[in-house]
Amino acid sequence: MKKVLFSILLAVALAATASAGTKEQLIQLQTTVQLLQDNMARMQQSFDERMGVMKDLITQQTDNVNRMSNTVDSLQKSLQQQNTDSASKVDQVSGQVQALHDAVDELKARLAKVGKQLDDIQAAQQNIVSPPAGGSPAGGSSGGGPANPANAAPPPDVLYNNALGDFNAGKNDLAAQEFTQFLQVYGNNDLAGNAQFYLGEIDYRRGNFQAAIQDYNKVLDQYPGGNKGAAAQLKKGFAYLELGQKDAGVQELRSLISRYPKSPEAIQARDRLTKLGVASGGARRPSPRHP
Repeated sequence: MKKVLFSILLAVALAATASAGTKEQLIQLQTTVQLLQDNMARMQQSFDERMGVMKDLITQQTDNVNRMSNTVDSLQKSLQQQNTDSASKVDQVSGQVQALHDAVDELKARLAKVGKQLDDIQAAQQNIVSPPAGGSPAGGSSGGGPANPANAAPPPDVLYNNALGDFNAGKNDLAAQEFTQFLQVYGNNDLAGNAQFYLGEIDYRRGNFQAAIQDYNKVLDQYPGGNKGAAAQLKKGFAYLELGQKDAGVQELRSLISRYPKSPEAIQARDRLTKLGVASGGARRPSPRHP
């Protein structure tokens, strides 16, 4: 552009020189051309300086954006790691809580066994002091009537502990038979609700989720005051999800959170709802009727 202007000005100067023919006019034209060249040089210098400043600003902004992007990536990775660690800790706590429940159940069964032994000792002492009328030996049958089914089964604590041990060892068939026998013979025992819950767990292990839901419903309906209520409702919600019935599963987990908000099972329910992308808001308790 500068060369083009210079050529034009030079041509004008030459033309003016040819027409005027005076040395003074030529000098004036040369001075004017020099001034124009100086102005063009200063304009070019100013333009270059401004372009350099703009390039520096663009470079700085690019560096800032890159640093922000790296910071965001690091923050995202940190959040993902925290979520992974949190889920792992929840699963670990859940397993520990379940193991604690099992240990408490075994302790209850042992205490019941000790209590029964004390009752038997007391009854034996009473029989020694005053034998029963008719000369019948203590504990003997007084007639030909049908035998009590409880007499053909192990004591409740022994039967329950055997079933729980087989369940923990993965012997599902044997454990199911023992828990079923426990319910048939000792249906009014304090551990009956637990036995029913473990029957649901066995069906859940086998992938019989519909049968497991029926088992968990029995725990909720027949043993509402037992210590397996929250666990039964949690696994019932999981079973619905395994069957692909998301709405029913979400409703069950929300109901659990509403009924047992501070329980370990509520923590598991919230974690599962979060993984499903569903809010864990409270819900009214659904009817405990069988589906």
